[in-house]
Amino acid sequence: MSFSQITVQDLAQCLDNPNIQFVDVRELWEVETASLQPFQNLPLSEFSEWSEQIHSKLDSETETLVLCHHGVRSAQMCGWLVQQGFTNVKNISGGIDAYSTTVDRSVPRY
Repeated sequence: MSFSQITVQDLAQCLDNPNIQFVDVRELWEVETASLQPFQNLPLSEFSEWSEQIHSKLDSETETLVLCHHGVRSAQMCGWLVQQGFTNVKNISGGIDAYSTTVDRSVPRY
């Protein structure tokens, strides 16, 4: 069981897709600094607060794209989701920082 990686260019093509779940694992202050719609925020630092409800928050069969600042925390989340039975999980390589530098320079960098 594993997950795949997608580029920020791939992400840009997916943002309008209502059949994809978008998860941002960054801290609230990071999301307030720079964010993308339609991501929902599940900060890894608050894992104990939301992890037991993951199957009510997300559908394990739906394509799930996971974002963080550079791609490290999102990769951790992807691995955990796969362990929880999620079948179509993708890590966004380079995170929101790569998205800002490559796709949309209006997204603030930090």
